[in-house]
Amino acid sequence: MSHSTKIKATGPNAEQIDYWNSDTGERWARYQDKLDAMLQPFSHAVLERAQLKPGDHIMDIGCGCGATTLEAAMRVGTSGRALGVDISTPMIARARARARETGSSAEFMLADAATENFSQASFDTLISRFGIMFFLDPVSAFAHLRKTLAPEGRVSLACWRTMRENGWVSVPYAAALPHIQEPEKPVPGAPGPFAFADRDRFRGILEQAGYSGIEIDPFDASLTIGSGPDPVESALEQTMEIGPLSRAIKTLPEENRMRVMEAVRDALVREVANGEVRLDGAVWLVSAKA
Repeated sequence: MSHSTKIKATGPNAEQIDYWNSDTGERWARYQDKLDAMLQPFSHAVLERAQLKPGDHIMDIGCGCGATTLEAAMRVGTSGRALGVDISTPMIARARARARETGSSAEFMLADAATENFSQASFDTLISRFGIMFFLDPVSAFAHLRKTLAPEGRVSLACWRTMRENGWVSVPYAAALPHIQEPEKPVPGAPGPFAFADRDRFRGILEQAGYSGIEIDPFDASLTIGSGPDPVESALEQTMEIGPLSRAIKTLPEENRMRVMEAVRDALVREVANGEVRLDGAVWLVSAKA
């Protein structure tokens, strides 16, 4: 597909396709270097758990700007295949540019992995670092993806635990809350970053979709969200531009936005240690067999 191609916002995930092809996708592409550095502990954990070998064929679901696909391509080598799939045009364009810049054999496809017909695809492993929590019908999506796996094929996934356990989101959000309209409580399990926070529910989804040997383990890491000459400003800028808080403040009047910024800045100042703003990240590492 050409870089300018846009994916049609149709099917069960139409709303997410719209969202990730808006300025949100552009922002994530712009912050790619910083986000990759921040999320590196989780990328590494997913790939280690996947136990990739030279010659393996892998698909990276919701690959974003391609960090995990590019790393997987190095692990499977030129005798293997690493395909990254995402619905976001700006992020796939960034991933393709990175593959060209580094001479990587990774391939990237603009598509909705939940519904795309991967004809003749027979993957040894499906991996995903935070690309699976946005399916409107997760049972159907995971059942569809299972059909792309070779016999004995495996999955290795990371998804966020609860917002409360993820200080990189909850600390700034709590600081901002007095200055934003209290958002409606999300429906548990609705598409979004914390859709699979409930381990038992996620296990049930994978069982219904036909997977076996399901293992779901907690994994925690301290995440650097601000560094450099002014770590607080660096963390503040990212927090206001990326993630749940950026979505909550999008329509706020300027005056309220300024109040949110001050409150979040004050909260982040308290998190500086050794010249960095570091906050907790908490995920489930998930593996299963087809």
